[in-house]
Amino acid sequence: MLQATNVSLRYGDKKLFEDVNIKFTPGNCYGLIGANGAGKSTFLKVLSGEIEPQTGNVSIGKDQRLAVLKQDHFAYEEYEVLQTVIMGHTRLYEVMKEKNEIYMKGDFTEEDGMRAAELEGEFAEMNGWEAESDAAILLKGLGIGEDLHHKFMADLTGAQKVKVLLAQALFGNPDILLLDEPTNHLDIQAIQWLEEFLINFENTVIVVSHDRHFLNKVCTHIADVDYGKIEIYVGNYDFWYESSQLAMKMAKEQNKKKEEKIKDLQNFIARFSANASKSKQATSRKKLLDSITLDDIKPSSRRYPYVHFEPGREIGNDLLRVEGLSKTIDGEKVLDNVSFTLKPYDKVAFVGPNENAKTVLFDILMGEMEPDEGSYTWGVTTSQSYFPKDNSRFFEGNDMTLVNWLRQYSPDDQTETFLRGFLGRMLFSGDEALKKANVLSGGEKVRCMLSKMMLSNANVLVFDEPTNHLDLESITSLNKGLIRFKGSILFTSHDHEFINTVANRLIEITPAGIIDKEISYDEYVADQELQEKIAKMYEG
Repeated sequence: MLQATNVSLRYGDKKLFEDVNIKFTPGNCYGLIGANGAGKSTFLKVLSGEIEPQTGNVSIGKDQRLAVLKQDHFAYEEYEVLQTVIMGHTRLYEVMKEKNEIYMKGDFTEEDGMRAAELEGEFAEMNGWEAESDAAILLKGLGIGEDLHHKFMADLTGAQKVKVLLAQALFGNPDILLLDEPTNHLDIQAIQWLEEFLINFENTVIVVSHDRHFLNKVCTHIADVDYGKIEIYVGNYDFWYESSQLAMKMAKEQNKKKEEKIKDLQNFIARFSANASKSKQATSRKKLLDSITLDDIKPSSRRYPYVHFEPGREIGNDLLRVEGLSKTIDGEKVLDNVSFTLKPYDKVAFVGPNENAKTVLFDILMGEMEPDEGSYTWGVTTSQSYFPKDNSRFFEGNDMTLVNWLRQYSPDDQTETFLRGFLGRMLFSGDEALKKANVLSGGEKVRCMLSKMMLSNANVLVFDEPTNHLDLESITSLNKGLIRFKGSILFTSHDHEFINTVANRLIEITPAGIIDKEISYDEYVADQELQEKIAKMYEG
């Protein structure tokens, strides 16, 4: 058990938490959510003891062990991979180290023998003899092969280090597990493995993630940071989101009979219960959902931007034809004879680990880079709007107000009232519309770029990682906007839910050719035969 009692924390004039009282119990996985800046990661640090609250305290059960996913990817450079994982269980690692040092002594005394016997007993109680094999199993599950287990961390890539640190946090069956964005930089297979691990994990998990699919798969509860408080709700992220929307609707319909509201609630709960997966986590969640009352559902203070793309004209018979595109950059062949044809109203997700290939392809298609070989042809009735992965050139050194910044991209020189209203829908209300473009945060820049694209009335939208830097509210709004969009979309994203709900077609650029499937992303990742084929294409 992990408990926060009367915890408060302020930074200057900003109140993050005030008198938070919350208990996390074994067998449950809590998704910690909140708007950007609400203090999710800070609260994890308070729970782990890294940050002291100004009032109150955090307590854990007697003899319970708490593990945290480390964020410093360079902290273990001089250690071997297997050793780094075992270091996740601090006491076990200390015992191993002391025991080995005693046995290495040249003048082994009787006192050393007694101490070694004590350590051997403690080592056995902590399942020390299985430590290396347990660590190896975790590493293998996350895609770190045996050939890397005895290499130094310094020899690993950034993505590999992330997996090792995740294995370190999971090692030794901790009583309480704190994970801050654990799916960042993980591939499909590693995320699926982690989901199954957490679904079957019987202790306490608290996780911060922007991956809605992940939160929906693993969470039994949502811990919502809102109004400076933290409230716990039964269910996964989708249940929390829909219930908060239902509560808002109910609040606006105060005159509606309570019986009708209860019926709405019952229908809502029945729908989510029916859609639950068959894991034991979902089964226990269903029992809890059935016990929810009207008073348990509360509206959220969250603000959601209004994202709506309106194409200026319909797409004709042709969308895009790509023939034999090749591009070499700094001696590396990024694209090699890439060909495909897109149909009108296709919504295509470009997936897979080859980030550079996708970005280079998009830059070529949008005329920002020339191919070495090959050609591409857009249909004559198409118009394109582009969201590049790096949008810094639109903002750096630009001291325009947001109203004037957006005016540049308004086709009809719209009035200030129109532009302010438009920015207000994207959460830049009042004086925020007069912010300078060069002082925006990452998420604010993305919302500005989306505003620019909405004003274009393009019938083809091209996005390279649009969900980076966005909070869950903005991701949800963008997701809904693209589902509604009546044109075509080419996009990349690491957000499973985003891909699965927007795309009707998937293209993966591998070193051995193109994979092109008109199936859902869920079907794509679940097709073991297809995934094995793709893996071989990367192996060469």
